[in-house]
Amino acid sequence: MGRGIPVLIVAGFLGAGKTTLLNHLLRGRDARIGVVVNDFGAVNIDAMLVAGQVDAMVSLGNGCVCCAVDVDQLDEMFERLAQPRNRIDLIVVEASGLAEPRNLIRMVVGSDNPRIHYGGLLEVVDAEHFDDSRAQHPELATHLRLADLVVLNKADRVPAERLDRLRGEIAELVAPAPVYATTRGRIDPHLLFDVPERPEPTVAEQLSLDALLTEPDHPDHDHHHLHDGYETVTFSSATPLDPRRLVALLENPPSGLFRAKGHADFAVEGEQRRFLFHVVGRHIVFEPDPAARGGTDIVLIGSGLDAHTATARLRDTVHPDPEPLDARTLLGVWHHVPRELSDALAYADVPE
Repeated sequence: MGRGIPVLIVAGFLGAGKTTLLNHLLRGRDARIGVVVNDFGAVNIDAMLVAGQVDAMVSLGNGCVCCAVDVDQLDEMFERLAQPRNRIDLIVVEASGLAEPRNLIRMVVGSDNPRIHYGGLLEVVDAEHFDDSRAQHPELATHLRLADLVVLNKADRVPAERLDRLRGEIAELVAPAPVYATTRGRIDPHLLFDVPERPEPTVAEQLSLDALLTEPDHPDHDHHHLHDGYETVTFSSATPLDPRRLVALLENPPSGLFRAKGHADFAVEGEQRRFLFHVVGRHIVFEPDPAARGGTDIVLIGSGLDAHTATARLRDTVHPDPEPLDARTLLGVWHHVPRELSDALAYADVPE
């Protein structure tokens, strides 16, 4: 749905691997990313990626942008990064030093900028030193409970049995949020956001420095690193859904779900619109679409998703009765429609 650029918050204590994860995302050639940090020195963005510096923004060789700001400058920076001319696909806010993750979530969710939307809280933890980190930082458990996705980094540094116990322990804290195990911060960007399709460079086109860095001959390239995959579950239905059942599924999602998106037709009397929606973790947004109903299409994305169970739950949202539902059954959907959209619809005298 056209809700703008996702803003992903990356949190984690010193040494967890946030910088490595950011550099991994920035080296990708398939997206343009804006990274917001406190200062460039704290992030240590690979010097080979830096092409030049203007004001508080650093332009990177692959079209990405990094900027150093204080927390009270975030809205201004979102406005600058989200300008269409920048063609940014994802904005990443590195949380350490800026603010508590809870406050950053509130700032993004509460932003009036129509070009951005909340893309989730990603908490990076160190598998090797998790117990020590938790002892030194008791607030870690609170941060984990806020997370929409936990990245269990440095998974190669602990025995398999220890890794399994850690995953179980963290999963109990964060369920139903997924726990994604990896090394060197290597996470598949398709799990985090919709990676745009861009044409491959022609043979005659010169590769950028970041492209060269990711070529197989580069010593930093590793085909055998440990990381989890991501799963997608797709669902389509020509029969309209019961809005109460869909909302119940999204508010109590399948374990391992990170994102969901799609459009749905509802079996509600007098309702001829379809509803677009997207979900990140616990954050749900519906948007009424004036386009005529034409069937339901839903995609679930996560790590550790049980495809069979998720599909069965999606099938249960279908309303099999030919009799339409009362308009009041849409109240749960309207609860997740942003206020500015609800106000606009009311002003336009569109019946709810």
